[in-house]
Amino acid sequence: MGQQAPIQFDRASGTLEGANLWERTAALALMTGSKISSHFSHMGYIACANLLRKTLPERNIAIRLNPDAVFEFPYGDGYWSKLLNRSYNYEDELELLFADSIDVDYTLLDCGANYGYWSVLVSSKPFGSHKAIAIEPSGQNYPKLANNARVNAGRFETLKCAIGATRGTARLSGTKHEAFSIAGDPSAGGEEVPVISLDNLIDDGRIAATGKYLIKLDVEGVEIEAIKGGARLLQADSVVMCEEHGSDRSHAVSRYILEQTPLKLIVFDPRSNRMETVTELSILDRIKVSTHVGYNVFGTASAFWQDRIEALNAKNLNAKSARRMQ
Repeated sequence: MGQQAPIQFDRASGTLEGANLWERTAALALMTGSKISSHFSHMGYIACANLLRKTLPERNIAIRLNPDAVFEFPYGDGYWSKLLNRSYNYEDELELLFADSIDVDYTLLDCGANYGYWSVLVSSKPFGSHKAIAIEPSGQNYPKLANNARVNAGRFETLKCAIGATRGTARLSGTKHEAFSIAGDPSAGGEEVPVISLDNLIDDGRIAATGKYLIKLDVEGVEIEAIKGGARLLQADSVVMCEEHGSDRSHAVSRYILEQTPLKLIVFDPRSNRMETVTELSILDRIKVSTHVGYNVFGTASAFWQDRIEALNAKNLNAKSARRMQ
């Protein structure tokens, strides 16, 4: 017998359809849990949600992110169920840049795409219907990514491989689908996966050497290797968006971008509500307040994107002033 049709949830209206009484009760618990745990960076939420998931039948939930974007994942998944909380914003500093770039003809390179959240969103009409290439090495995650491409009319490309410094193979391991990595000990088991570099996407004719790119690198510990493998691409009009883990007090990824590359390092500062150009890493000591979550930093050598980010800061400042005057 095949899996049941997905439960449907609309983030705009809060409507939940196709769920039985227990699944509705679970949705309320997942939603409430996210609201409460949001006050302490969702500490413990994933573990609790995954426990609850064991009591639920195996089926998907399809979340309507906007009128042209549907994101499916297994119902009760601890990482993604926070989306049932309509006040929750996933990586809002990335969404800020994507929402401001609707009119730019860019391609998203979604590296470490997981189930394809950003590829689904960025390729949707409200975000400008951009081209996206979603890259995910995990044999467990990739079918879910491919399914999200399918339910969104195949409008973004998917590649099953890891991103690294050079072409080759690596062992992917880990216990959480959102944290699989090729950075661990090769003897730790896991699955063998192909590895390509960002510049190999140019070599293989998947993208042009010139063009505009937003590159999301969520590659669990191999961000620096991935940046090394993208030297040519990062000379184009590109922004690389990397996760800095809150527990890394040495700020290794940001330090590498700042000290070893020609890229300018930019970070969203919640205090000023601006994308700040970083010249001194101590700003990250203040911004990275939670040790168990990731913070996105941006690197770019592109005058085009630097100008866009400055314009975005000006818009935010004007919007803030307008709110004060109301």
